[in-house]
Amino acid sequence: MKIAQTYDEAWGDWRWEVPDRFNMGVSVCDVQDQKATALIVPQPDGGRREYSFGDLKALSSRLSNLLVAHGLQRGDRVAVLLPQMPETLVAHIAAYRAGLVAMPMAQLFGPDALEYRLSDSGARAIVTDRASCEKIAQIRDSLPNLELVLSVDGPADDGAGGALDFHAELARAKDSFAAVDTSNGDPALLIYTSGTTGNPKGALLPHRTMIGHVPGVDFIFDFLPQPGDVMWTNADWAWIGALMDSAMPALYHGIPQVVNPPGRFDPEAVFDLLARYGVRCAFIPPTGLKVMRQVENPRARYDYDLRTMFSGGEALGTSLMDWGREQLGVTINEAYGQTECNVIVGCCATIMSPPDGSMGLASPGHTLRIMDEGGSIQAPGDLGTICVKAPDPVMFLEYWNNPQATEEKFITDENGDRWLDTGDKATMDDEGWIYFVGRADDVINSAGYRIGPAEVENSLLTHPAVQTSAVIGVPDEARGEMVKAYVILKDSQTPSEELAADIQNHVKTRLAAHEYPRAVAFVSELPMTTTGKIQRKVLREQEAAKAS
Repeated sequence: MKIAQTYDEAWGDWRWEVPDRFNMGVSVCDVQDQKATALIVPQPDGGRREYSFGDLKALSSRLSNLLVAHGLQRGDRVAVLLPQMPETLVAHIAAYRAGLVAMPMAQLFGPDALEYRLSDSGARAIVTDRASCEKIAQIRDSLPNLELVLSVDGPADDGAGGALDFHAELARAKDSFAAVDTSNGDPALLIYTSGTTGNPKGALLPHRTMIGHVPGVDFIFDFLPQPGDVMWTNADWAWIGALMDSAMPALYHGIPQVVNPPGRFDPEAVFDLLARYGVRCAFIPPTGLKVMRQVENPRARYDYDLRTMFSGGEALGTSLMDWGREQLGVTINEAYGQTECNVIVGCCATIMSPPDGSMGLASPGHTLRIMDEGGSIQAPGDLGTICVKAPDPVMFLEYWNNPQATEEKFITDENGDRWLDTGDKATMDDEGWIYFVGRADDVINSAGYRIGPAEVENSLLTHPAVQTSAVIGVPDEARGEMVKAYVILKDSQTPSEELAADIQNHVKTRLAAHEYPRAVAFVSELPMTTTGKIQRKVLREQEAAKAS
C-alpha cells in the first residue's frame, strides 16, 4: 500500500463511518480469517503456543453460552480480573458478543479496591484465577449481585470464593453462539478510572469505541497494519491504553500479538522477546522504557527489528526519544488520551516531526481545543485545558451511577457546543501542536510562574545519575510553592548532598532558574497507579502529613 507523506494527505478528507449496528466482539473475532494466528503465547522453554481466530471464536462462544446459561442478561457486567493471557481476551470477546458489559480490573488491586468496583458496578460474574479468588473470598458476603466466579487455573475451594473451573465449565458448553445484534451506542466496556480525588468513577464505553480508537491507533503505529506486523505490549490489558490501543486493535486488524509472559518487568527479557517472536509493533509505557534504557548496547546484542512503537501515560522527554532512535531503531510516537476519550492526540513518525516538547496533533477525526474554565478558546501558546468536541465515537457514554460527575465532565461554549473537559493542562501553538503541561492539580505555582512537572522530570532524566523521578510543588512561604524532586538513582550511584546540588544545577542550566528543584529527595521507589503512572497526589499527601 502507498504510504501518505503528510498529515493532510493521510487524513485531510477523512470522515467517520459508523454503522448503526455494530458489535465490538464480532469486529475483533468473527470477521477475521479464522485460520490466521491471533495470539502467540511464549513458553518457558523459548517455544510458543498459538491461538487462531477460530480458537478464540470457539472459546468465546462457549463462554457466552455459559454466561447466558447462568442467567446473565443483556447489559449485565462481567468482571475480568486476569493478567495478560488468552483467557483474558476470550472473556472480553464473549461478553461483547453476548451483549454484556466487560469490566477489566488490575490484579494489583487489594480487597477494598475490588469490593468498591464490584459492588458499585453490580457485577454478576467474574473471570479470574485462584490467587485472586482468595481476595474475592474476603469480600464475597458484601457482593450480593456476584453469582458466578470462574477460575482459569482450576477450581477454588469454598473458602476461596467458591469458584468454578473455567475450562471444565467451558468444555460442557456449545462452541457456537449467535452474537447479539447490538447498536453502536450500546454499552460494552466499563473501566474505572484511577481518579485524582474521591472514589474511582466507572467510565461506560459503547461498542462504537472500537471504531473510535482505530484511526488514532493506526496513526500512532505508523499506518497500522503493514505486512509482517506482530504486536506486543508489556502493559496490563486492564488499562484502556493496553486494551484499546494495542490488544483490541491488533485483533481488529487480524494482526498476531504476543502475550506478555508473567513475572516482573525484566529489560533483558524484553529485548529477547522482541527478537525471538519477531515483534514489529510495540506499546511500552515510559516507565518500562526508562528501565530498558539501563541495558547496555542492546541493539548489538539482540536481533530485533521493530517497525514502529508508541508510548503514553507520561511525557517521554528528549533523552528517551534519542535513546529510542539509537537503540530501538525507531522514533517513538507519543500519544495522549484518557479512559473517557482515548488516543485523541498522537504522532506518526512516518509523516511528522513534532517540535521539541510536543506530544503531537489531534488524532484523525477528533476536534480539540485548549479552553479556559468558561469555555472560551485560548490563544496560541496560552495555558488551558484540553477539550474534545462532543459527540465523538471514542467518547464515553457516562460515569456509572454518577450523573452529576458526568455532567461536570462537560462544558458548553458560547455557541452552545458541548465539549469534554479532560482536566489536563496544555498549550497549543498556531499550527495545532499540543504541549502537555500536567493535570490541573499537578501544575506548580511558584512565585507566579506556572510550572509543569513533566518538563522538570524530563530534564532530570538527562542527568547521568538519574533513573527516574517525580516532581511536585510543596508549600513555601516566599514563593507559595517550590519545586521538589523525588529521585531514584541508577544502581551505580550513591546519594549525597553534592549529587543533589549537581542535579539541581543540571536542571537550572537547562530549563530556567524558577523551574529547578529547590529540594531533592533520594528515594528507592515512587507511588504508581496500576497503569504505571506516577501518583504525584500521593507525594503531596505525604508532604502534607509531614507538615501537620
